[in-house]
Amino acid sequence: MSVATPEMIGFPAKEPPRMFTTRPEIIGTFGAVASTHWLASQVGMAVLERGGNAFDAAVAAGFTLQIVEPHLNGPGGDCPIILHSARTGRQEVICGQGPAPSGLTVGYLRDHLGLDLVPGTGLLATPVPGAFDAWMVMLRDHGSWTVRDVLAYAIGYARHGAPMVPRIRATIESVRPLFEAEWKTSAALWLRDGGPEPNGVYANPTLADTYERVVREAEAAGGDRVRQIEAARTAWYRGFVAEAIARFAATTEAMDTSGRRHRGVLNGGDLARWSATVEAPLTLDYRGHTVLKCGPWSQGPAMLQTLALMAGFDVDAMDPVGAEFIHHVVEAQKLAFADREAFYGDPDFVDVPMRTLLSKAYNDARRALIGPEASMDFRPGSPDGRAPRTDYAAAIRRAQELAAAAGSGEPTVSRLGAAGGDTCHVDVIDAAGNMVSATPSAGWLQSSPAIPELGFCLGSRCQMFWLDETLPNGLQPGKRPRTTLSPSMVLRDGKPWMSFGTPGGEQQDQWQPIMLLRMIHHGMNIQQAIDLPSFHSEHWISSFWPRGAKPGKVVIEGRYAPEVLQELNARGHLAEMGGEWSEGRLTGVRREADGTIRAGANPRGMQGYAVGR
Repeated sequence: MSVATPEMIGFPAKEPPRMFTTRPEIIGTFGAVASTHWLASQVGMAVLERGGNAFDAAVAAGFTLQIVEPHLNGPGGDCPIILHSARTGRQEVICGQGPAPSGLTVGYLRDHLGLDLVPGTGLLATPVPGAFDAWMVMLRDHGSWTVRDVLAYAIGYARHGAPMVPRIRATIESVRPLFEAEWKTSAALWLRDGGPEPNGVYANPTLADTYERVVREAEAAGGDRVRQIEAARTAWYRGFVAEAIARFAATTEAMDTSGRRHRGVLNGGDLARWSATVEAPLTLDYRGHTVLKCGPWSQGPAMLQTLALMAGFDVDAMDPVGAEFIHHVVEAQKLAFADREAFYGDPDFVDVPMRTLLSKAYNDARRALIGPEASMDFRPGSPDGRAPRTDYAAAIRRAQELAAAAGSGEPTVSRLGAAGGDTCHVDVIDAAGNMVSATPSAGWLQSSPAIPELGFCLGSRCQMFWLDETLPNGLQPGKRPRTTLSPSMVLRDGKPWMSFGTPGGEQQDQWQPIMLLRMIHHGMNIQQAIDLPSFHSEHWISSFWPRGAKPGKVVIEGRYAPEVLQELNARGHLAEMGGEWSEGRLTGVRREADGTIRAGANPRGMQGYAVGR
């Protein structure tokens, strides 16, 4: 039986279709928080209730996510943020994606160490950890609370324990042999007393000590709130935290996905020289909506390119859970993600032809490549006459020959038993109309050995670089790896409307446009668009070690009608049916013209939640 109902097609413009949802769309006027974990959502709401604004709430929720979802993010990870300030009336991107260390060069990895890919785990793949500074910059520029205020919740959970969802235990079990044999500091932290029990309470007192020391050093600086925030940033990037990170990287040989042990190259100078930057978001106008994404140092523009291609199709007439909708979205994404691979990179180092890639003329021409049958080809364009350089054949070969090693990539793509999860996400709106979309990730417990003095490990985002300096996403010191982290914001008729996002690595900018298209074209509210079954493709070159590709592969959620799978395969897709609740961990909050605030969150994994009043 098809999931679609008659009410879902030909809906009234302002009335959502009638359909079952797993929980209500939250409606209120005071504020709302939606995140990938119920505790982070409730922490954010507690901040709003105590007089904090959306920025204070997002920061407190973000640090809480490090404690309650340690298999999906950590203090040593990254965090891009898109925000709207009601005070200034402007939207900003805060780039919490740290760059490659000064000693991480193609010559060192390829010529000296004999590697052909950056490892997916361990210490060589570590960039400058960016999450802490991104949160602090937002708190300084837009928040109203102190460092102590926003860290108090995370410190409490780290000190006294937080409930560990079953997927945390599954992740730890998948890398237990690695921890016991090689990463002894991680074993000491995560296998203590047998490790976390599913749904049991587990503490990280060392991390609590780290954050309490940051608070003490911030307050010892005296002065106002801003001065204390600057002191906290100093403690992290030039003080005791930086010293412990640099010492551990220089003295620890860690086994990684290359099958060999390597020291890290991140040093104190790398940490001291970097700070999170503030920049303007990229935008695309789509059917009365302006969609905002991070720049081409992320994969975010691929979502904009997907929408630009879909703008030429009659999406209104497509069944939102039918094969025609899936086919057109997947074929558009194949073209967008091919351009991502060929042209995206850190714009501080690369001239990315973004204006052309988002232009109507370019997308009109590219849209002509989408026909009724699935394409098995990898087809980047030639914006401004530029010739793309990719090696799709090698990616196919790697996917066939290499099996993912323990902890590599986003947990989404782990093949060693880590159940489900991926990254984290949090969305917030307050009564004043401030809005935040943030996607913290990396530094997950299985990415590299834990630093014993700090209680956390470093990330492995540099695995996304190619060992060829001439490529747009080729490794260079000081360059940002092209991250998959991709928060979203939408304006409606020029006014801030919705903040949303999802974990999921490569899937982030697949699931998000699906949700948005269903809302714009099929009249769905947030919760309806999230609950409907979704899908993803693995056609293009993965951003994660071992950088493979699976031409034509499409996975649709198990709640689709069997005839949908049949039609997709008849069109030439290599489609397969996944689990019934397996695609997406989306959350979203929005503010309507009448002043009401709406929110929804993903039921998959049974931990995401939206709260508000």
